[in-house]
Amino acid sequence: MPTVGLFNQEGKKVGDIELSTNIFGAEVNTDALHQVVVAQLANKRQGNQSAKTRSEVSGGGIKPWRQKGTGRARQGSIRSPQWIHGGIVFAPKPRDYRISVPKSMRRVAMKSALSSKVAENEIIVLEGLELEVPKTKEMIKMLNAFDSKKALIVVAESNENVYKSVRNIEGISVIPANNLNVYDILKYDNFIITKDAVSKIEEVYA
Repeated sequence: MPTVGLFNQEGKKVGDIELSTNIFGAEVNTDALHQVVVAQLANKRQGNQSAKTRSEVSGGGIKPWRQKGTGRARQGSIRSPQWIHGGIVFAPKPRDYRISVPKSMRRVAMKSALSSKVAENEIIVLEGLELEVPKTKEMIKMLNAFDSKKALIVVAESNENVYKSVRNIEGISVIPANNLNVYDILKYDNFIITKDAVSKIEEVYA
């Protein structure tokens, strides 16, 4: 079992914690990570962009001038793409960018992402994270203790005080364990997770 340090909110080590080998010590599958991240980013796209082709732009029904004799290039419509206010060539249309990934691959990617954080010593397990009131100064103090400038903080349950304490800190995000995803894990340099959140993840992916 991989063993990592257990810290308190002041950044002091209070012990060690053993993590599940199946989840935090699995072989890192880079292919699965890549496919899941690509799918996740694609699924975020709204796909509602739209522009008009020459057949959809209003006007342009009459030939602007006769075919021959004017000395100018022949034109059939003032709504051709080369005209100002004309149609768009290969205009983008609303489409669905969604990519479907098998559940088994998503599980492999999640375990690979978590295991990569352990392998690279980028995981910090907290004994607990409790704030009586939102206090950005306290959160900055904790992050400085871990020398974390770009970190993802994972809590067991949604915690409004923790969220409000970090929302104005650049490069820091908070996410409950049930919303954890591969892209966010890989995006941040440090992975700060509470002991309760570890138990919840191990329960889900056991």
